[in-house]
Amino acid sequence: MSSVAEQLNSVIQKTARLIELCNALQEENDLLKKENQQTKAALETAKIRHTDLDEKLRVLKLAKSIEGTSEKTLDIKQKINEFVREIDKCVVLLKK
Repeated sequence: MSSVAEQLNSVIQKTARLIELCNALQEENDLLKKENQQTKAALETAKIRHTDLDEKLRVLKLAKSIEGTSEKTLDIKQKINEFVREIDKCVVLLKK
């Protein structure tokens, strides 16, 4: 009879230990879920920052390219004006 009681005690102790392990694993799982959510939020923030920085870089590059070609811009404007004058002359000739 004592052997049945010992076996029952052993099963009860093992069950209690399994319950403790299950609770510990559940706590660890909850912590990992929370950490995962925080990491996802940080990743989303980093993606948004990356996009913003890419846009700023694009604008900066564009500004530098325009800044460096101020003389070229004047030349281009003068050429366009010359073309417009030439077209106006051609239109006048066509009307005659």
